Amino acid sequence: MDNQNKPEPQVQQPKAEITSAQNQPAQQSQKQNPTKKPYRRYYNNRKKFRPSSGEPNQPQQQVQNFSFKKISVVVPFLNEEESLRPLYNEIKKTLRGISSDYEIIFVDDGSSDKSLSVIKELIRTDNKIHYYSFRTNYGKSAALQVAFNHVSGDAVITMDADLQDDPAEIPNLLKKLEEGYDLVSGWKKKRYDPIIKKLSSKFFNYITRLFTKVKIHDFNCGLKAYRKQVVQNIRVYGELHRYIPVLANWKGFSVAEIIVKHHPRRYGKTKFGITRFFKGFVDLITVIFTTRYIKRPMHLFGFVGFFIALIGFVVNLVLAYEWFFIKPHSPIANRPVFFLGILLIIVGVQFFAIGLLGEILVHNFQDEKEYVIKEQK
Repeated sequence: MDNQNKPEPQVQQPKAEITSAQNQPAQQSQKQNPTKKPYRRYYNNRKKFRPSSGEPNQPQQQVQNFSFKKISVVVPFLNEEESLRPLYNEIKKTLRGISSDYEIIFVDDGSSDKSLSVIKELIRTDNKIHYYSFRTNYGKSAALQVAFNHVSGDAVITMDADLQDDPAEIPNLLKKLEEGYDLVSGWKKKRYDPIIKKLSSKFFNYITRLFTKVKIHDFNCGLKAYRKQVVQNIRVYGELHRYIPVLANWKGFSVAEIIVKHHPRRYGKTKFGITRFFKGFVDLITVIFTTRYIKRPMHLFGFVGFFIALIGFVVNLVLAYEWFFIKPHSPIANRPVFFLGILLIIVGVQFFAIGLLGEILVHNFQDEKEYVIKEQK
């Protein structure tokens, strides 16, 4: 009887084994499939993003809005390998603060240093850069003209590559351009140049302002802003880049000027030479002729020829009066003044004839495309 009332341990032992066996897969599944609670704890403890500069409260750059859809920045250069990279960084920094799309066009004017290599390195990381490289040095005017032929922006900015022009002035130029002007030129009121360059520049600007009637102070400032229609309708060659405001004004475009910052040259040496001073005045004569008389050559050559021939006629008239009334029948054929009068008459007639030939050429090659149309309906 006693043995029958005792519980049999053999019956409970398998249950414990079964229970432990049933719990073992669950424990393994818990190890293999962690609960969501640690995931939430990990999510809540993530570190917040910090700017790379280490300044948590760094203010964002204010973006300025302009009506121009795209801005083209043109930079001609010659042997400026040390200046190109910092210049690019400053231009990029300024353009990031403008809402408009942009492109940067570098034109290598036949550099003999590693300037082109620097541009090729920059273009690998920035697809907004374009460049053109000359095989030899053609001059700044040629570099600008090539860039003007390929710009795609409706506003164009030009600047030198020597870091003396400040890219931070680009928004100020665009603001002035939006006031309705077609070309805005910079005025380096406070210059950091050698004294000879300062004096020659003041004299050059005064003479240009006097003869062209364009009332700006700094014709040769490299920092300028244009509407695209301006660069499409002017042609610069030789050394005529100094007179772009004059050429634009002659085409009927409005020209304005603002004061811009000027910095000392950091690298390299200036390209200014005394020969450029004399070339500037020769080009001034070219500009005056092309802007005033290219379509009316008779007004220039005819007037000069008439004036010279008139002097020769007066000289011979005086000699004839003297021969008839003061010293009758006195020999005048051996007097130098007589031959001078004849020479002046011949030269005057030749100038007059050149004017007539010029008028014929203008009449035969007149092209309607040379006129700039502002609006049409």
